[in-house]
Amino acid sequence: MAGWTRTSASPFTRSPLGRLREAVNDFTTRSPSRFAILVFSSLVLLFTFLFMLPAASAERTWTPLADAFFTAMSTICVTGLSTVNMATHWSFFGDVLVVLGVQIGAIGVLTLASILGMVISRRLGLRAKLVAASDSNPLRVHHGPVAEGQAVRLGDIGNLLLTVVVSLLSIEAGLAVILFIRMLVDGIAAGDAALHSIYYSAMAFTNTGFTPNELGLDRFANDHWLLSLLMIGVFLGSIGFPVIFALKRFRFRHRHWSLHVKLTLVTTLILIAVGAIAIVALEFDNPKTFGHMDAGNTVFQSLFLSTMTRSGGFATIDISQLNGSSLLVIDMLMFVGGGSASTAGGIKVTTLAVLVLAAWAEARGRLEITAFGRRIPGDVIRVAISVFFWGATIVALSSIILMQITKEPLDRVLFDVISGFGTVGLSTGLTEDLPDAGKYVLAVTMFMGRVGTVTLAAAVASTSNGRLFKHPEERPIVG
Repeated sequence: MAGWTRTSASPFTRSPLGRLREAVNDFTTRSPSRFAILVFSSLVLLFTFLFMLPAASAERTWTPLADAFFTAMSTICVTGLSTVNMATHWSFFGDVLVVLGVQIGAIGVLTLASILGMVISRRLGLRAKLVAASDSNPLRVHHGPVAEGQAVRLGDIGNLLLTVVVSLLSIEAGLAVILFIRMLVDGIAAGDAALHSIYYSAMAFTNTGFTPNELGLDRFANDHWLLSLLMIGVFLGSIGFPVIFALKRFRFRHRHWSLHVKLTLVTTLILIAVGAIAIVALEFDNPKTFGHMDAGNTVFQSLFLSTMTRSGGFATIDISQLNGSSLLVIDMLMFVGGGSASTAGGIKVTTLAVLVLAAWAEARGRLEITAFGRRIPGDVIRVAISVFFWGATIVALSSIILMQITKEPLDRVLFDVISGFGTVGLSTGLTEDLPDAGKYVLAVTMFMGRVGTVTLAAAVASTSNGRLFKHPEERPIVG
């Protein structure tokens, strides 16, 4: 035909490598949630193999598959539960794997992929922005418009990725330096203090909770300065990178904070305070936990434990000695977890905030759900309900299976299951005694908790077609 010219593809595009690259880019952009699950699973398998190697164990022997798999899952999921003694089982190489794994898990595989792409190409294209955006705002995995003012704008994704890298390095480095000085003051040898300070700072900011020394935090149980540093690290890691980005950008000009930032900070602080008050009220007379402490130390230790339920996982007391009522309170706090796009797990504090606001609006007969002068749309409420429902379903099924396997009572099983789902790391002692079958069940629970119920649901539903019709409406009786 006259005037028509055929545009030929470049040789690189026609090559097998070019077609493979285009296929990967297309899959990544169309379904970032499935891509995240694929990469996440691959990382777990890789670290499982590395943890199995004799070089990773202190005794230079092969680590059993179940223990290596569980440790890899707990590391990449930044959980902190373990089936082996983390202080004595692993060699220096094994400890390096743990620290490296929690950094990858804390950042998120999609964010990490975007950062690496930006470093290599020195630019951030639209594809990479869309992929990274799925980590910073899970609502983007659903079809339809997203109210960008409530999260991080697509144009700010590059700055957000820079904030992730800078905050991760600077906060962990700052914590490590201060912890190193504090450990020297406590009489720890310089070499051990250097290694332990780096390890503790990484575990605090990533909300993992592993400890490098055999006694754990027992040696520092009365060191309020060191415990306060760990609380600060856990808090900063649990509020989420979008919140850190907003605080860096607007600082204390709260009028410029998005609704997400306000809900995250307010709900987190309320939960920490309410949790501490509840623990004091329930444990002040328990001689096995806080009963032998004075009032000031009881309040501080309760605040520390409440902060760790964000997903921190550190503990200065024997969790198994807590009253059943306290275990239930901590269960609820761990199930909620930390902020969205953070190093913490759980259903997230904004999910709880949206559900509470919806219930409050319904009780007052309000058609609109509002907070801080902003209206929350219906699709956000539906996602919050879905996240809560699927989270509760995962916890219930895992608890039933583990109770059948271990024959342990509900309170112990439920605590460790929620700790695994919320990637917290606190344990009643059940996890370290699990049979191999129980280790695999709890490992899968950690995986589902870290990948996120929204991501799992989106991975299944991303290929579903939109309907062009509506069914007739009818109202069932509820309540």
